[in-house]
Amino acid sequence: EFKAMKKSSILILIIICLCGCGKSSKKTSITGEIKGLGTDTLYLYGMDESFDRIDTIFANGDKFSYTTSIDTITSAYLLIDNQIEYPIFLDKGNQIKIKGNIDHLEFLDINGNKYNEEFTAFQKELGSLNNPSEKDLEQKAEEFITAHHSSFVSLYLLDKYFVQKPQPNLEQIKQLTDRMTGDLKDRPYMETLLKRIEEEEKVDIGKTAPYFRIRNTEGKDINRSDFKDKYLLIQFWASWDTISREKNAMFRRIYKKEQKNKNFALMGISLDLDREKWLEAVKQDTLKWEQTCEYSGWDGEVAKLFCIHTLPANILISPRGKIEGKNLDEKAIEDKLKEIARKEKEK
Repeated sequence: EFKAMKKSSILILIIICLCGCGKSSKKTSITGEIKGLGTDTLYLYGMDESFDRIDTIFANGDKFSYTTSIDTITSAYLLIDNQIEYPIFLDKGNQIKIKGNIDHLEFLDINGNKYNEEFTAFQKELGSLNNPSEKDLEQKAEEFITAHHSSFVSLYLLDKYFVQKPQPNLEQIKQLTDRMTGDLKDRPYMETLLKRIEEEEKVDIGKTAPYFRIRNTEGKDINRSDFKDKYLLIQFWASWDTISREKNAMFRRIYKKEQKNKNFALMGISLDLDREKWLEAVKQDTLKWEQTCEYSGWDGEVAKLFCIHTLPANILISPRGKIEGKNLDEKAIEDKLKEIARKEKEK
């Protein structure tokens, strides 16, 4: 009886092992070696809602390994050295291998499926270019998207080179998305992007600016008609956004030069949530022009009306209420002011 039990136990163990082995082969693994990385913590997180968690990967002696369960193709980012977000594509049962060097984190050799291999080849091609301009990089990205209309790499390149720009070319983005086929059209990212294009077209350059009302530091309602017959430059910022705070110096210079200009006004709209922190930043940064806030962050009505997705941002509205410019730098603002002054002299 004991022998029979022993046999059946061994049989159960073999069955468990076989089932376990079967399961583990479905798991997706990532193994890597990045020379010079040493001991570090890497983070893996999704590009869209299809992978909405953050996983931690510990590296030791330049090497790391990790396994996870993935049901379907997933586009993710690997955050390396707390500074570089590197795209990685994962599918069920993949064995992903990563090689690289801490001094060249912009280029990693990643394989394990065709998407990682396509992106590795794309980065190699970029690396062979001699001091490429932004236009060159866009051209390469467009060529890739046109040739790989069902690749998940195309979605990443679309976002990196065309969507995440201070002034995205909506027409060009639409043309590129039209070339995409298959599963790409059904991704949450694509759905969000197409909705955003639709919204942004309503507030594109040349369109009439939407009507808005918002409260200033004294609790008084401010709206577009308070700046009647003036060019209005709206600056979107927040006390918690370091780049916005740095940009405040530029707006201070503009205000100092133009505060007596009857044809121009400056207005700040903060995406702060905390009134005290906002008022403290207004004081600290000496923002003397009209300052307003809804205390709603990205959910603020005015930020939504103007389709603000990144900070800092600015929008120039003409006296007739038309959108004349978006995300202008200091030189572009100065050129616009010279043009306004010229027009006034001609009158």
